[in-house]
Amino acid sequence: MSNAAEAPIGIFDSGIGGMTVFGAIQALLPHERLIYLGDTARLPYGTKSAETVTRYATQTTRALMRYDVKMVVIACNTATALALPVLKAALDPVPVIGVVEPGARAAVEASPDQRIGVLATEATVRGGAYARAIHALRPQAQVSQIACPLFVALAEEGWTQGPVPELAAERYVSTLFQAGRPDTLVLGCTHFPLLAPAIAKAAGPDIRLVDSAQTTALEVKLALGRLGLLRDGAPASPQFLVTDAPERFVRVGGQFLGQSIASSSVELIDLSPAA
Repeated sequence: MSNAAEAPIGIFDSGIGGMTVFGAIQALLPHERLIYLGDTARLPYGTKSAETVTRYATQTTRALMRYDVKMVVIACNTATALALPVLKAALDPVPVIGVVEPGARAAVEASPDQRIGVLATEATVRGGAYARAIHALRPQAQVSQIACPLFVALAEEGWTQGPVPELAAERYVSTLFQAGRPDTLVLGCTHFPLLAPAIAKAAGPDIRLVDSAQTTALEVKLALGRLGLLRDGAPASPQFLVTDAPERFVRVGGQFLGQSIASSSVELIDLSPAA
């Protein structure tokens, strides 16, 4: 194993939602060293302009590069949709993987009739990244989409069960279905898998739900394999970086990950240009 393979994988999100992707990578690649950065001071990214999201994502990845990461995973659909080309150019030759293309691929593979609905943030919907990615794979696919900004707030608060998320899901899903009933729904934000039960209830049992976590993890594994960068040493403890409220990250992040997070593994950092 090369020294380069020993380097960690850097994963970032606007907040805690990217922990769904982190968990999938950790499960598939248990020997890898993982560093997760949640920009909790500035979430959500999904309501902000493309220029602001790109600036935030650039600052965040710059912070990860201080840890000599061998790969950067953008575990945020909004940052992937709006900043992926900029980040790839800035970080070259370090590989950068986003979540939109894997999510689109999962949707195309799951949809029997290529009628796909996308639930995402305002910025992701506005930018049309999922529609482009799906149509690149299946030009004939019918794609409808709707912004679900309340889902992010509910997930970040840990309000994933009960009447509040169910009412929100019913409102968003019924509005989306007015444009035609899809056979597959893409959870186009890494926060949304935590609300999957409420979304599934609103959509009905005949609608498939897909998210990008598993397919992104597989893409990470394949890319590291091609580059000869897979680590095969003993499993390593993860490291978490946040820009605000580390105690809240421990509490809510554990819900996303499905396991407790040690307070000692979470570090508060500053992403300001002077930092």
